Amino acid sequence: MVLEVFILLTIMCGFFGIIFKENLIMKTISMDIMSTGVVAYFVLVASRHGLFTPILTEKIVNYADPVPQAVILTAIVIGFSTLALILVAIMKLAKNNPTLETREIEKNNT
Repeated sequence: MVLEVFILLTIMCGFFGIIFKENLIMKTISMDIMSTGVVAYFVLVASRHGLFTPILTEKIVNYADPVPQAVILTAIVIGFSTLALILVAIMKLAKNNPTLETREIEKNNT
């Protein structure tokens, strides 16, 4: 229960950072924090029934669900590629604008 609250707070910190921060780099960091919280939630869900790897053994133990683990690996890869793409777009914007503040960029481009 306590871990779920901390993970929810991490996700909400990232969410509010995306909404309220004006700097594009800060928005990107907030997106990464939110993504980390979502991955942490999946880890928590996967380990709810057990912590052991689902390998056949003679004794009966509670296994961790392997499906959320596969989703976690996919989410990490997609998050990394999205982060790289966003940083390239920010670098492109930085060449044309003297600042990375969203309001200034919108003023310069309208």
